[in-house]
Amino acid sequence: MIVRCRTPLRLGLAGGGTDVSPYCDSFGGAVLNATIDLYAHCTIEPSTDGKCRFVAIDRNETVEFEAAPVSPQNCALSLHAAAYNRIVSDFNRNAPLPVTVSTYCEAPAGSGLGSSSTLVVSMIQAYAEYLNLGLGEYDVARLAYVVERQDAGLHGGRQDQYAATFGGFNFMEFNANERILVNPLRVKPWIISELESSLVLFYTGRSRESAAIIVEESKNVVERRPDALNAMHQSKEEAYRMKECLLRGRVRDLAEVMESAWAAKKRMAASISNESIDRYHDVALKAGAYCGKVSGAGGGGFMMFLADPKKRLNVTGALLGNSNGIILGCHFTKTGSMAWRVE
Repeated sequence: MIVRCRTPLRLGLAGGGTDVSPYCDSFGGAVLNATIDLYAHCTIEPSTDGKCRFVAIDRNETVEFEAAPVSPQNCALSLHAAAYNRIVSDFNRNAPLPVTVSTYCEAPAGSGLGSSSTLVVSMIQAYAEYLNLGLGEYDVARLAYVVERQDAGLHGGRQDQYAATFGGFNFMEFNANERILVNPLRVKPWIISELESSLVLFYTGRSRESAAIIVEESKNVVERRPDALNAMHQSKEEAYRMKECLLRGRVRDLAEVMESAWAAKKRMAASISNESIDRYHDVALKAGAYCGKVSGAGGGGFMMFLADPKKRLNVTGALLGNSNGIILGCHFTKTGSMAWRVE
C-alpha cells in the first residue's frame, strides 16, 4: 500500500503577523488567507528492509537509518524527522515505523507561501491516512503546528498550518490558550474569477529566512514598542475590512485595504521590507497596479499585486523588465490537504 498526499500553499491577504505569539495571546489575532494551486507533496510507502528513509526530492537529499522509535539526532531533514518522531510517539506506541517518506514542494523554501508548514501538514495528513488515525482538520493543523514550532523549533505563526489543512478562503481568529477558529468564506465564483483576473504573483528571486523577522516582530510586542504594536492592531483591523470587501465583491476597495495593510505591516519590523521590495512595489504601481504586498513574513519571496485586468500585462511587463524575478500563474483552490491510498 502506498499513501500520497497533496496540500495547497497559501497567499496571505491580510492580518499576517497577528497569528504569532505573544501578540495573539495578549490581543487576539485575525488573518485572511486563501490557498492556491501550488502544492507540497508527500508519499509514504512501507520499507521491506526494516529501514526508514526520508527523501526530499526537490532538495536531492536522503536520510536513511534502521527503523527506530526516534530518528537520528541532528537529522539533515529536520521537519521529516520531527514529524516521524511525533507520529511514532503519539500514535504508534513508540514502535518503529519502517517507511520511506518522499516529499517535494512546488515552491522554494522561503517563498512566503507557507511552504515549510504546508510540507509538514502534507506529511501529517499522509501519516494519518497510512495509520488510519481518523484525524480532523483542526487535529491535523494543530499537530503540524506542534511538530514545526515546538518539536523542530522553527519560529513562526499559526495561519499556515490551518490554511493548508482547510483550504479555500478562510478568515481565522487566534486567541490565548490556543483557541483558534477557522471561518471558511463562501466567496462567489464571479468574485474569485475577478480576483484571479486581477492577480499578479511575482517571485522576487530571493528567498528569505522568516524566523528572524518573526523574532523581531515578537520582540517589538514584548517590549510594547508603540509604532510596531499599533501597526499590528491596524493589520488585524484590515483583515476584518478585507473580509467584508471580499464577500461583497468590492475588489477595488479590497485593493485599497491591501495597500493600507502593507503600509502597516512594514512598521511591524524593520526587516519586513527592503530597497528591492520597495522598488518592485513602486514599479508595479506606476505600471497600473492598484496595490502590492509581500506574501508571508517579508524580506523576499513572493509579492502579490492586484490590477485592473486590462492593465495586468503592463504590470507583468514592468516587473519583468526591472528585475530577474518571474511571474507565476495560479488559481485559487477550494480544497485543502488531501491524502489517498494507492493499492
